[in-house]
Amino acid sequence: MNPQTSRPRPDRPLPDRPLRVGLIGYGLAGSAFHAPLIATTPGLRLDAVVTANPERREQLAREHPGARAVDTPEQLIVDPDALDLVVIASPNRTHAPLARAALRAGLATVVDKPLAGTAAEALELCRLAEERGVLLSVFQNRRWDGDFLTTSRLVRGGALGRVHRFESRFERFRPKPKPGWRELADPAEVGGTLYDLGSHLVDQALTLFGPVETVYAEIDVRRDGAVVDDDAFLALTHASGTRSHLWTSAITPLIGPRLRVLGDTAGYVKPGMDPQEADLRAGLRPDGTSPWGADDPSYYGTLGTDESTITLPTDPGDYPAFYAGIAAALTDPGTPPPVDPHDAVATLTVLEAARASAATGTTVRLR
Repeated sequence: MNPQTSRPRPDRPLPDRPLRVGLIGYGLAGSAFHAPLIATTPGLRLDAVVTANPERREQLAREHPGARAVDTPEQLIVDPDALDLVVIASPNRTHAPLARAALRAGLATVVDKPLAGTAAEALELCRLAEERGVLLSVFQNRRWDGDFLTTSRLVRGGALGRVHRFESRFERFRPKPKPGWRELADPAEVGGTLYDLGSHLVDQALTLFGPVETVYAEIDVRRDGAVVDDDAFLALTHASGTRSHLWTSAITPLIGPRLRVLGDTAGYVKPGMDPQEADLRAGLRPDGTSPWGADDPSYYGTLGTDESTITLPTDPGDYPAFYAGIAAALTDPGTPPPVDPHDAVATLTVLEAARASAATGTTVRLR
């Protein structure tokens, strides 16, 4: 994975004002995740939001009265000097074309995951950003889940010894498909659970344990009326020797542990989901007025062996760190983005191998 040097456009001096952010999309991702995090990040200002939906425009006016509503992405980027950053939080099929347009306009760009529908498209965007000398990053916010931060600390600090197995789950019980583009059969929509929550699972595994050599997957459509994958299992063998077993499902009536990490000296098991998504959906904000990302003690994990265990408090989650990192990358030349876009290429390569594995019933070798 090649690091990308992040810098503002060469023809623009560093601003002495908040960076102006244009957000494309004000559905769940835009309204519940990106807009609140942008608005509460020092050095950033939510300047404009693309949404033509009247109800969402009313919601925007209530929640962010200082931001102007824009009808189309084209209207947003027609004057690139009016913005410092574009954030793309629209449906998956639009990610690559909108990112391409923003980068060609010379605008720093953040894209919600997945960066594109294919690894080839994602690599093209990385190269375009490098050619234009502008920042490109991907909103892999679950790198800042409290459970993942805790796991990273334990793994990198050697508390588990040499890790031989990493088990990770994003499971739900939604027996009836919900209307929306994520449930559409057209492959161009890039819907389904594999590219949705699976993008997070694979990104976390690669972040912890590095490149993958082989991929085996089982991908199914389980629910009545569903036309896109809603249940998936991936088995990854990393070049480091660690094996990652990853589950994502919408048809899990009994949820398994969020994480189980097994080393040769100790293990770590963690139930429950990080609270930040639920808090953002409920309208809470990381504005410094109250603690943020604190896990419920009933969901603390267990560290140790069968002979001796301790209850381990979860590190606080920190979604605000992503946009703080974006602000730093845009204002401090040489500071890398919080998520290297080449990481998204690696994730999409694994997801494509998973589809090939499930279609053929074989293990796919990447290296």
